[in-house]
Amino acid sequence: MNDELRAVHDRLARIEELLTTSPEGAAAEPAWRRRTRVEGRGAVSAAVLVAIVLQLVLPDRLAIHPRWLLPGLELLLLVALLPATPSRARRMGPLLRAGGLALAAAVSVANGWSAVRLIQHLVRGTEQSDAQALLLGAASIWVTNIIVFALWYWEWDRGGPVARAAGTRDTPDFLFPQMQSPDAVHHEWEPAFADYLYVSFTDATAFSPTDTMPMSRWAKLLMTFQALVSLLTLALVVARSVNILKA
Repeated sequence: MNDELRAVHDRLARIEELLTTSPEGAAAEPAWRRRTRVEGRGAVSAAVLVAIVLQLVLPDRLAIHPRWLLPGLELLLLVALLPATPSRARRMGPLLRAGGLALAAAVSVANGWSAVRLIQHLVRGTEQSDAQALLLGAASIWVTNIIVFALWYWEWDRGGPVARAAGTRDTPDFLFPQMQSPDAVHHEWEPAFADYLYVSFTDATAFSPTDTMPMSRWAKLLMTFQALVSLLTLALVVARSVNILKA
């Protein structure tokens, strides 16, 4: 008899809970875990345009020749990806992701070549003795490096922007602080390109994660590689610049 009364009491409590729960409370699941609008590509396009300009202003000795080849390819890919509206992006998800990854790869190849060439010149001592020009060239490579890895993070985290908007993957590759403290942010918050750009910037400056933690192995490897490239570039450039200024 007691068991039956307890069961009735539990049912009544459950009914009361359902009746007193507001629609807002029922829909309080954070945006990054449910279906939302696909993020636009305006911020990504602006960042890629900055990277293309930085590649074009690099000295000839640090660029891939012919100089127009990779910047031209990047611009074509950008033009092809830009018209994708959020509704079209959901229908063309796999194609857009392939194009986005190709764009990130093209920018990576161009900037990687420039970084390797700069490091070679610095190690051999053949880099020019103009500290200002050296710092400007290294700064261009370093800023492009931040943009490149922001693209990779944005395209890979939880399957890319279209897959993230579908809300099908609960396990993040990057654990943002907003995900750990959902009560401290608006329930419509979800990671956008600016968040991945910030992650890339902090990794390039601190050489390690700061507030956003990489959760998957590929995320950890990418952040490790980015920190290594930044560390080598900055250390060698600063050392060479100091020697030039002392001479």
